[in-house]
Order: sequence, then C-alpha cells, then structure tokens
Amino acid sequence: MKLRNLTSSLALIFGLTFSISIANAVELGIDVLRGNNFDLLRGKRVGLVTNQTGVNSAGEKTRMILKKHVNLVALYTPEHGLDGTEKAGVDVRSRRDPITGLKAYSLYGDTRKPTPEMLAGVDVLVYDMQDIGCRSYTYISTMGKCLQACAEQGKEFVVLDRPNPLGGDRVEGQGIDPKWISFVGQFPVPYVHGMTVGELALMANAKGWMGPKANLQVVKMRGWNRSMTWPMTGLRWVPPSPNIPNEMSPNYYVITGVVGELAGGLDQGLFSPRAFQVLGAHWVKPRMVSYLQSMCQGIGVGPTTTSCGPGVIFHASPNGGGNLGAAALYTLAECNKESHGLIFTQASKSKINLFEKVYGSDTIRRELATRRPEQIVASWQPFLNRFRAERQPYLLY
Repeated sequence: MKLRNLTSSLALIFGLTFSISIANAVELGIDVLRGNNFDLLRGKRVGLVTNQTGVNSAGEKTRMILKKHVNLVALYTPEHGLDGTEKAGVDVRSRRDPITGLKAYSLYGDTRKPTPEMLAGVDVLVYDMQDIGCRSYTYISTMGKCLQACAEQGKEFVVLDRPNPLGGDRVEGQGIDPKWISFVGQFPVPYVHGMTVGELALMANAKGWMGPKANLQVVKMRGWNRSMTWPMTGLRWVPPSPNIPNEMSPNYYVITGVVGELAGGLDQGLFSPRAFQVLGAHWVKPRMVSYLQSMCQGIGVGPTTTSCGPGVIFHASPNGGGNLGAAALYTLAECNKESHGLIFTQASKSKINLFEKVYGSDTIRRELATRRPEQIVASWQPFLNRFRAERQPYLLY
C-alpha cells in the first residue's frame, strides 16, 4: 500500500505516467495461513467449504493448496456449486471434484447444513469463499450453517477471511424481522452490513445467532482496511456466481436485486456484463430516471434500453459513494409507483414470500402506501446506529 501511495506522489511531482502491479497489496486469509505454515491445520483431518472463488492472491485454488500441504479429506459446496455455474435457487448435487479427486458434498440440496455423516471423518472445517457484502447472498448463510454444525458436532471451524467488496464502512438498508430469518436472510444484520465473513462469524458465534458457540478461529487478512472497496485491493475478481460478473456487480445487486424477486417482466440484464446494473420494463418512463437521479446522490443514474423496453442504468463509484441501501428502497418504491402496483399484484405467492424473506419483513408494501420513501429510509437509522455499536467488538480491521 505504501508503494502505491509513493508511486502516485512521484507521478504528481514529475508528471510521470506509468503503472505498477499491486496484485499482492492485500494478503488473504489463505495467504496468511500459508505463511504460518498451516499451523491451525497440522495433524488434523481437514474439510473445506469452497467454490471457484476460493483462491489465494495469486489465483491458486485453495483446495489445491490444502491438498498439497495438509490432510484435506473432503469438500463442501454452496449455492451455484463448486464451479459457480449453477443457476440461483437450483439444487446442487454432490459429486467428485476432478481437480482434487475428493468428494464435494452439496450444502445446497437435500441439506443446507453439514450432516454428521458428512463431517464424520473431519476434525476441522475450513471456510474459504468470497462474499459480496449483502445479507441475502447465501454464502454467509452457508457459513452460518457450518458454524452451527461444528458447534453441534464438536468440530473446529476456521474462517479464512476475505475483503467485503463494498468496503467495511457501509452500514445501510433495512433490518430483518426475526420471523423472516431464512437462508436468504440468516443473520439479523442490515441489508448492507459492512463486515467481512470472518467478522460476521465472530459476531454470530458470540451472540449465539446459530445456537451454541463453536470452536471458531478466524485467519485475518493483511493489508486490508475498512475504506477499501474491491477495486482498491489490487486483487483479481473471480465471479462468485453467474450474475455477479465483475467487481462492481455487488453494488448493483444491492440496488436492484430485491425488485427482481417480484413479478416477471422486468429486465435486470441477467447473464450479461450489465447484470443487476439495469432495470427495464414497458412501464419505465423518463420521470423514473429523473426521480432516481434526484434521490440517489453519489450514484450515477441514466436512461438505457433493455429487451423489455426503456430502462434505468446505474453507475456506482469504485470509491464507495452514495447510499446503496437507500437507492434500493427508492428503486423499489418507484417501480411500485410506475407499474401501478403490478410488481406486487402480479407476483405469485411464492414470489411474494421470497421477496419478503429477502427484504426482511412483510410490511414494506403497506409502508409504501402510507409513507414517502425518504421517511422509510430515515426510519432505519436508529437500528443502523445500534448495529454499528454492536458490531464494534467483532471488527478485526
């Protein structure tokens, strides 16, 4: 990090134009574990919860590193599978990993939690996957279920920490009603929580969110700080799932992901480089763009064309500008208004149920009918302030 700052200063002083590699500016948990000669895993039978994002800062697969240096005996995979190619919500089957030759047990199929049979030959379960910083993204739910299983079965649990792509300062969006806790909202945190997976694990374990405490250890990163969004880390981006294709995609998932859980007919640019960055429908009018431009300060908003008709395109800042959680609510409110409520009334019961699980309550439709969007956003602030204070003891950076 000092080298990058020095380079910038020299460029300003001497008018130089050049670039340097900062690929190793941040050391991930797996890098630190390796640097410590895998001390936490020596002499133990190791299970690894991972997918294609489980790589070190040089891009080497964590499962290959552990297979070479410790007694790695089993793999466990989340939603989207070991390679991250399965569609959202589709069950993943257990299979043999062709790279390591180990069985990869599915944690997104018949069970979401490792069973006693799955962990029978394991002493310590290691978690190494890239999260995107949003409560409804299921990788942290998988981590919670693994934490729970390890506590129940007397296994050690080790989390190899990774950056929050949205940075560690954002605490935004709505909370979650306890009755709506589910696999798309496993922890009682804001929609944008501003924590790393390691920090979340520590908080969940200490507060008993998943039940009895597990024997948990977190391997911290080196070189990461809370002000860093992903583009600032110098790390390569590995898409965690098919619709998170680039390093800015987590921002757009926060803004438009909730709306997409409602009625069909919306184009979110899925399975393209613009996934979640655009929102289109036949009822989108220029006034919707103007409204969002006025409300989403710090986030670029403009008109675009989609396969479903006119649309809106968002441009989030790599430096973390704007309030993504608020932008999500303004977008939801405006979609409800411009569609004359069709996003709700034309949605199936299962769609509404999933929306309410993701959003975290069943009150928002009534709130939109009686309150201005900015009033709803303001009502979140006491909870967000409490959460900032409550998370403080578990922050590692």
